[in-house]
Amino acid sequence: MKRTVIYIALFLITIKSVAQNKKESYNNTRNWRYEVEGIGEGKEGTYLVKIWSYSKKPRVAIEQAKKNAIHAIIFQGYIGNNRISSQPPICSNLEAQKLHEAFFNSFFSDKGSYMKYISISSDGVVSDGDRIKIGKEYKIGIIVSIRKDLLRKDLESNGIIKSFGSGF
Repeated sequence: MKRTVIYIALFLITIKSVAQNKKESYNNTRNWRYEVEGIGEGKEGTYLVKIWSYSKKPRVAIEQAKKNAIHAIIFQGYIGNNRISSQPPICSNLEAQKLHEAFFNSFFSDKGSYMKYISISSDGVVSDGDRIKIGKEYKIGIIVSIRKDLLRKDLESNGIIKSFGSGF
């Protein structure tokens, strides 16, 4: 009997923790708090970036970083340095996220279709220098390789952006 009560208590704690993580992930996605830096040239058709995300829980920040990396490539781009060139955002329309809200809500949902544009992620191994405690939250940095050509093509086919040849 005691064992059953303990298992039920552990189950309820796990459910509460999952719900809190989902709520925090939703809030982080809605607020888009991140920093992005280009770190190198990936294979042709990809960008290699380091994305820094913020959250009270390191695991949530790591998962959010993948969404943030895709969001940055679509809406922000990144500044280059002496090794790599700057990259403009794929979508230059600042209102696109609001205009296509239903699409992006689904796209950036947990385990949403944004994941198919991530080819490599260093989220399994976060070095000590990439895990920084700032007050009550963590700043976590991970390296992500993004399939930007495929992302662009899919955004074009969904009517989010115009293709290069369509005129502006």
